[in-house]
Amino acid sequence: MGITEQQLMELSRYESSEAFDGLERAALDLAVAMAKTPADIPSELTERLRRQFDEAQLVELAATIAWENYQARFNRVFGVRSSGFSEGAFCPLPEKHAAT
Repeated sequence: MGITEQQLMELSRYESSEAFDGLERAALDLAVAMAKTPADIPSELTERLRRQFDEAQLVELAATIAWENYQARFNRVFGVRSSGFSEGAFCPLPEKHAAT
């Protein structure tokens, strides 16, 4: 199973998009929570994740999200930019959300 173009286009509003199922929304909620500073994971989210993923899946998901966050933050320090491997490919920019 891959990511569809519709999912890419609607990623910034994944919470309400019909392009994502409950499992995908839960994973994206975790990614959003882990990207914040501080990375506080609400207990409701943890409970939901534990209902949808087994322990090994949740460990792999959290490790993957943590690794991607590490890479993104590391790259910013050194000004690492695109190498052009996906030149012309679809890449939507995230929408700005009002602070809550």
